[in-house]
Amino acid sequence: MNRVVVTGMGVISPVGNDIPTFWENITKGVCGIDKIQKFDASRLKVNLDAEVKDFNPKNYYETMQEIRKSDLFMQYAVAATDEAVKMSGIMDSDIDKERLGVYIGTGIGGINTTLAEAKKLESKGPERISAFFVPMMIANMASGTVSIRYGAKGPTLPIVTACATSSHAVGEAYRAIKHGYADAIIAGGSEAAINELAMAGFVNCQALCLSDDPKTGSIPFDARRSGFVMGEGAGILVLEEYEHAIKRNAHIYAEVTGYGNTADAYHITAPDPEADGAIRAIRAAVEESGITGEEEIYVNAHGTSTHLNDAMETKALKEVFGSRAYDLHISSTKSMTGHMLGATGAVEAIASIMALEKGVIPPTINYVEKDEECDLDYTPNTAKKVEAEYAISTSLGFGGHNACVAFKKN
Repeated sequence: MNRVVVTGMGVISPVGNDIPTFWENITKGVCGIDKIQKFDASRLKVNLDAEVKDFNPKNYYETMQEIRKSDLFMQYAVAATDEAVKMSGIMDSDIDKERLGVYIGTGIGGINTTLAEAKKLESKGPERISAFFVPMMIANMASGTVSIRYGAKGPTLPIVTACATSSHAVGEAYRAIKHGYADAIIAGGSEAAINELAMAGFVNCQALCLSDDPKTGSIPFDARRSGFVMGEGAGILVLEEYEHAIKRNAHIYAEVTGYGNTADAYHITAPDPEADGAIRAIRAAVEESGITGEEEIYVNAHGTSTHLNDAMETKALKEVFGSRAYDLHISSTKSMTGHMLGATGAVEAIASIMALEKGVIPPTINYVEKDEECDLDYTPNTAKKVEAEYAISTSLGFGGHNACVAFKKN
């Protein structure tokens, strides 16, 4: 079996549109959550979101025509990939393009384009629908666009597993390289679903926090938690076969050592309160990695700030690690980024890798009131210097999809 390493990363997020800015802000506890600015939210009960700020697609595309043909979720993916590929230097190597793949997923896809074209249909008729509506709407087009952009002809697909999407993309890319189907894969996820329609849907399924105070919006593991805050952005990693990376003298940020992919088979939105699927996903990644629980371990928790998720995830960690669960260094960076849906897993994988690389555990901010069901160390409010040996990142999605990816410090 091949070893698999991470040689590049890129991010577009509510707390920074490049890796250095993102990392500085999440270690300082900067909150990317604020009042909704992207649209008039006066008809909705929800007040908060976590928007990408100061994003300019002109920095990543050569022409306005290209931008007009791309939904925002595609633009975010292209931008994050641009950073990851440059950091990796993979395109400057003699990589066989037939062994370079792209696994970029999304939870929702081009919903802003869908909404705009539906309004156009109603007001102007079918003849005015854009010829580019379909390729801007469909969920595979971030992967397709990146594949075309870099000439990647290897295994290429999107993954759509709601909030677990980009953790699955990273995990499945890891397996493809491990088993010899590719030398490198550009993997991650992208999401741009902040609009009135999508947020009304999440409100009506009782998923979103209805607070109007950013400090009480996304508060994972806190007893006051009442729902997640919608975020957006993209996270992209370049995964590469170890010997291929060594041969070209690439910087290795971390090694991917384990992956779990399970289903609850329980409910379309609620997690299994017994945490069976989450337990099996975490255990699979831990066992494949050879983690014993005696090591210094960072857990970037899914930590959505919903009552059911945070209690269930705490239960899962206790079941997998036993009494050693109390020694884990846990945090939820969603306290700062909000829930980035299909992008969240890859962005949190990046946070996990940077925690290993820099020896710092990012905090769970705005943590005030302890919940008796959530009694582990969630790194409250302030980053902590810890030379962790392993990091695991969990993602748990609507439909009962569970993913866990494990990384080892290089």
